[in-house]
Order: sequence, then structure tokens, then C-alpha cells
Amino acid sequence: MGDFRKLRVWKRAHDLALLTYQVTATYPRAELYGLSSQMRRAAISVPINIAEGCGRNSNRELARFIRIALGSLTELESLVYLSKDLQICEEIRSREIVTLIRQLRGMLASLNMTLRKASQ
Repeated sequence: MGDFRKLRVWKRAHDLALLTYQVTATYPRAELYGLSSQMRRAAISVPINIAEGCGRNSNRELARFIRIALGSLTELESLVYLSKDLQICEEIRSREIVTLIRQLRGMLASLNMTLRKASQ
């Protein structure tokens, strides 16, 4: 697949990880090893899996890592809703993250479908 840094989907995933780090930096200290840590791990899993899949030089392998990234996105979205409901995350910030998650989900799903068709 080549250089992952050239992929628009990787750039958006990187943006999501950065945004997640910025938002969780404002979380209470009590959540340092709880929600904050879990959200950060889920968020960085997305660009990392895209990059790892690109490094495998196989459409089939990349598709597998894209599906893993999609799972991490879903995990992050659930954690965002939880932190909003616990009033740890501001409504506007949670909407910002969820909007980016939804955009990224569409991009990843489209890429996954393209890769699956190419490997048939």
C-alpha cells in the first residue's frame, strides 16, 4: 500500500488521536487511569492499525487492520458517550469527537470495501 502518511484516512485518524489527547487532558485526575487512558488507547489504535496494515504490503492484510481500526472507533465512541453522560466531557467537545469518528468510520468502511473487492 505504500506510505501510510499519504493516506487521507490516516491523517484524519491522526487528527482524532490528537483531539482525544487534548480533550482528555482536561479530565479529572481521578480518571487518569480510567476513562482518559482507555479513550487514548482506543484513539491511537486507529492510526496505528492503518499504518501497520499499510506496512504489510497486502490488500488482504490491510483490510484486516482496517476492520480492527473500525472496532477501535466504536470503542472510542462508546467511551465518549460515557464520559459525556458522567459530565466529564463537555457536550461541544464530545460532539466534535463523535463527528470526526463518524467521518472516519465512513472513510474506513469505504476503504475496506474497496480492498475486499480488489482481493477477490
